Amino acid sequence: MRAKPEYRDRDDTEVAVLDALADRRDEGMTVFELRSRTEENIDRIEDALAALKADDLIEVEDNGERTVILPGEDVVGESLPDEDESLLDQIRKRLPL
Repeated sequence: MRAKPEYRDRDDTEVAVLDALADRRDEGMTVFELRSRTEENIDRIEDALAALKADDLIEVEDNGERTVILPGEDVVGESLPDEDESLLDQIRKRLPL
């Protein structure tokens, strides 16, 4: 999954964080998981998270064991089709049975 197009004109690190979070939107990610997924240094990730939080594009949850970051409800766009999936398969998925 990816962030919606309207959020793709942000800083590259912010977009990378949003895309990573979109892939795990239900369970969220820790800062360290984001670091390994985006391959950015921790300072750039922290700056990106601060900007995204200020714009209400992410949510932070602390469940007692760990703190996870989740994308905002309106941030995640539609999933990208699988590269191995044919156009016919994509159409079949969208048609009601």
